[in-house]
Amino acid sequence: MQKTSNVFARVEPELKLQAESILSQLGIPMSNAINIFLKQVVLQRGIPFDMKLPATTPIAVGSLDDDALDTDLEKGFADMKSGRVRLAKDVFVDMRRDYNL
Repeated sequence: MQKTSNVFARVEPELKLQAESILSQLGIPMSNAINIFLKQVVLQRGIPFDMKLPATTPIAVGSLDDDALDTDLEKGFADMKSGRVRLAKDVFVDMRRDYNL
């Protein structure tokens, strides 16, 4: 089918550059990628990927009962003893990236 309709969308410049770079490496022009996305929307009758909040959202300590708090503290202590730790500054860098902060 001949393409005769235009789609105009405003996106963040950095996002566009990053997407273009990846698509270029795949050999797919941006217009083809958008066309693929729209075809999947039609075929799946919705957004073609899961849309949900990250599973690792921070939990407020005050919202935990005593047993849940004890369980989380024990898990943290076990992680620390086994060396499964990360520096706080690295965690915050990742959070800023993951949550666009």
